[in-house]
Amino acid sequence: MATGIVLPALSAGMETGTIARWLKAEGDAVAAGEALAEVETDKATLEIEAPSAGRLGRIVVPAGQSVPVGQTIAVLLAEGEAAPAGAVPPPRPAAESPPAAVAAAAPAPAAAVPAGAAPRHRASPLARRLAAQAGLDLAGLSGSGPRGRIVRIDIERARAAAAAAVPAAETVPAAAPPVSAPSGRLPPLPGAYETLPHSSMRRTIARRLSEAKATIPHFYLDAEADMEALLVLRTRCNEGRAPGERLSINDFVLKAAAVALRRVPDMRVIWTADALLRPAAVDICVAVAVDGGLVTPVVRDADTKSLGALSAEVKALSQKARDGRLKPADYEGGCFSLSNLGMYGVPSFTAIINPPQSGILAVGAVVRRPVVRGEAIVPAPVMHCTLSVDHRAVDGAAGAAWLAAFREGLENPLGLLV
Repeated sequence: MATGIVLPALSAGMETGTIARWLKAEGDAVAAGEALAEVETDKATLEIEAPSAGRLGRIVVPAGQSVPVGQTIAVLLAEGEAAPAGAVPPPRPAAESPPAAVAAAAPAPAAAVPAGAAPRHRASPLARRLAAQAGLDLAGLSGSGPRGRIVRIDIERARAAAAAAVPAAETVPAAAPPVSAPSGRLPPLPGAYETLPHSSMRRTIARRLSEAKATIPHFYLDAEADMEALLVLRTRCNEGRAPGERLSINDFVLKAAAVALRRVPDMRVIWTADALLRPAAVDICVAVAVDGGLVTPVVRDADTKSLGALSAEVKALSQKARDGRLKPADYEGGCFSLSNLGMYGVPSFTAIINPPQSGILAVGAVVRRPVVRGEAIVPAPVMHCTLSVDHRAVDGAAGAAWLAAFREGLENPLGLLV
């Protein structure tokens, strides 16, 4: 029987994807689990697998085209079956098909529930929490994740649909006429210019950062750290190391941020409507520039790892990001973010918080400036940092306490080695 293959949600919150290239042509035989196509998401390029053996009968979505999650992208035929004419066949029911993506494995089916017990619907933990907050019944929702799993985007769509269904009489009248949001479209510009179509990554960055800046009440705290002791220690640590294994200033910054997050847990929180969530692990997202955008792979348990281990992990994640080989497990989660533009010579800047986190640290370049030491003014290497904080979750005193602990780690770096 002909089966429609749909674009699955390859990561939490994925809404659309772009078919980067087809690995099989129409008419090619495929084995169960064999890669059919590469899909570009906002974070990386991942593979879609064949749910069963057969033959690729028709490619519905050509390479280079973006489609929403859940849309049929190809038709899979059983051996000896002819391609159907006209309408595209429906996708295989979720209960019959294995996961469609290499990087988004679904959990094993739950055991049968006792008689009289409420059925447990397949959904991610985040989707369950969001559904509970919104008062949504999972039984009435269909999932766009692997094997029909309900993910965050399904909850958001259901909430939007529920809000649109509220009768006009029940809505609260606005105090003033609403102002139309800008469409983002401009009239034709004079002169010659080049049109650069948006990638999935660029569209996602634009959407997420616009939402973050509009909905999160940011406040900012600045600090400067005397880096002389750290630079001396770094030079000693790098003696005898191969060039590819040498510690960077960013490695020390990452370790100091992680230690400060462990010491000041009030900075390690996530805002929700009902309560603050404090992750047990100190997982830090590190911003990495890639072609066409920015990704933030996660360094897990950063406070417990040595500087050498952190350095090797950041190098490996950065290379995977630039090669487009990150998996969802590499970039999902994190309780804090770190963005460093010091290597570009930028002395200072501010960064936009990465939801649902409550803080991001913007790190500038190390520059020589006059500083006061005792009774003397001497030139010293100084680094400027700006902490962006979600004021809903973290107050100024907590943010200042974290920043002080972070600066303490930089100015007394021997403590980072133990």
